[in-house]
Amino acid sequence: MTDSSFIQAQQRVAARRQAREAEAAARVAAQREASRASARLERLPFPFNRLSPAWNALLSREGTRPAFRVAQVDAELLDEELVVLLKDQVSDALKYFGGGHLHDDWSAEILLALRAILFKLTVWDHDATYGAALQNLRYTDARKHGPVLSPPSRLQKSLYGLVTIFGKYAWTRWEDWLLEQDDGYNQPSPRVRRLSRLTSRLTTIHSTAALASFLVFLLHGRYRTLLDRILRMRLASPTSQVSREVSFEYLNRQLVWHALTEFLLFVLPLIGINKWRRWLGKTWRKTREMMRTGAEGDSSADGEYGFLPERTCGICYQDQNDSATTETQIMAAAASSGVVGSAQTDITNPYETIPCGCIYCFVCLATRLEREEGEGWTCLRCGELVKECKPWSGDVLEPAVTTFRSTSAKTVAFTDDVAGGVLEEEVPQREHVAQEETSAENSAEDFDEGFDEGSDMVDEVSDMGSDIGSDAGD
Repeated sequence: MTDSSFIQAQQRVAARRQAREAEAAARVAAQREASRASARLERLPFPFNRLSPAWNALLSREGTRPAFRVAQVDAELLDEELVVLLKDQVSDALKYFGGGHLHDDWSAEILLALRAILFKLTVWDHDATYGAALQNLRYTDARKHGPVLSPPSRLQKSLYGLVTIFGKYAWTRWEDWLLEQDDGYNQPSPRVRRLSRLTSRLTTIHSTAALASFLVFLLHGRYRTLLDRILRMRLASPTSQVSREVSFEYLNRQLVWHALTEFLLFVLPLIGINKWRRWLGKTWRKTREMMRTGAEGDSSADGEYGFLPERTCGICYQDQNDSATTETQIMAAAASSGVVGSAQTDITNPYETIPCGCIYCFVCLATRLEREEGEGWTCLRCGELVKECKPWSGDVLEPAVTTFRSTSAKTVAFTDDVAGGVLEEEVPQREHVAQEETSAENSAEDFDEGFDEGSDMVDEVSDMGSDIGSDAGD
């Protein structure tokens, strides 16, 4: 060892010695200050001089290491969650018995049995609950001091089980009885009201004491609950080589996944995912058209909905028949209704595309063009690339059709029953209609002939009258 390294080692030893001396001096000063405060408390009158031991206990930091405070609280939460899970399983198993109300009527008894079984299998047999075992903790007797931790006595465990199992059950039943006495319609008896006030006070006192005990637990880390403090039982690690048995792999995986999701949500708008989506869609459509052209040997550029009638909007039809991918499937789906398209797919406010001139609904066409952001949209009828549209300048022409029955009625018949475009059952009806028309024409002719004869008779009578008048004048 060289002289320089030896001198550095001596300096490090001296620094450590000075640090230990400073720590010891600070500890002594704190003890002197605490003793002064304790002496001042002892000089107070009777009710307040009893605060000196509590003050000394509050300032002392004796207890388990601070790392075990979280483990003890986690152990309690795990035990409660285990009881809830078991209760849910038992409730599901009993939901078909007793009219479905068995698990509601006997909920307190079910919890009593579950807590008793868990207490026997955990604290009574192994001095640790399942949650404490997962945290590598075990109940010890805090009354005994020594290098080796002592397990709790049978009396401590018996009192612990009596309070945690039967005490909770009795308190639950007591509160249920008080609720049954107050039905909301009649005024409870004075005795019930006094018992209710006493129960409320006891609950408030217990909650306050539990809060104070928990605050002291956060400071010292010795007794997790008020019952543990009364029985002098605490959770501690059985060995100095502490290892957590709870795996945080799932939590880490969730954190990584959420971080990746947020990163993608931030990056994807910058990349322009819509452009890539449109490029992939066009590539797929071109590839499919090339495969279809190669298979059919036809170089026509018809779109996938070129077979639709002109009154049907191809975009509306595509939205309503998105499950059909080929023309055969679309025609098979349309065969069930007898027509291709329906009133829901008819064109509303027609607009035509530029340059192909195919007709679509204005809303459908404008939406598709807006979605493509100026890069063009492939026409569903002819396969042309469309970037603009304009109002349709045409008109709808419907030829007049002479019908012999109401247009609202529909007729379904087989081909064997049709002769010359007319159903066989309609032939007698049409003959009857023809006979009626013939008889109407004959009646009109007879009326015209009778009208002419009547006119001639009126003329003859008028001539005779004029002749008689002239003879009388002569």
